[in-house]
Amino acid sequence: MIRHYRDLQVWQRSMKIVVVVYRLTEHFPKSEAYGLTNQIRRAAVSIPSNIAEGHARTNREFGRFLRIARGSMAELETQLEIAMHLEYLPRKQFDEISTELTILAKQLNVLHQRVDAAETKAPT
Repeated sequence: MIRHYRDLQVWQRSMKIVVVVYRLTEHFPKSEAYGLTNQIRRAAVSIPSNIAEGHARTNREFGRFLRIARGSMAELETQLEIAMHLEYLPRKQFDEISTELTILAKQLNVLHQRVDAAETKAPT
C-alpha cells in the first residue's frame, strides 16, 4: 500500500518532467517570460501538485485530481508543441519530452483505474 504520494511512480516521473521543462524553457526568448514560458511551467507544476493533493483526499476526490493532472498534461504537451512550431524548442527535444508524457499518461490512466476500482469497492 502506498502511504505517501512521493512513493507513487507517476508522481516521481511527473517531478522529473517538471525539471526537464524548467531547463528547456530557460532558453526561450525573454519576451515569453510572462507568456508561453510561464504557461508551460505552470502546466508542468500542476501535474505532480494535483497528484500530491489528490492523494491526501478520498478516493473519489483523488480520481478528480488525477483527471485534472491529465488535463494539465495535455495542456503542457500542446504548449510544448506550440513552442516547437515557434522554433523555441527543437523537434528532437519535443519528441523526447512527448515520449515521457505518453508514458506518464499511461501511468495516470492505470492509477485512475485503480482509484476508481477502490472507490467502487469501498463501503458506503
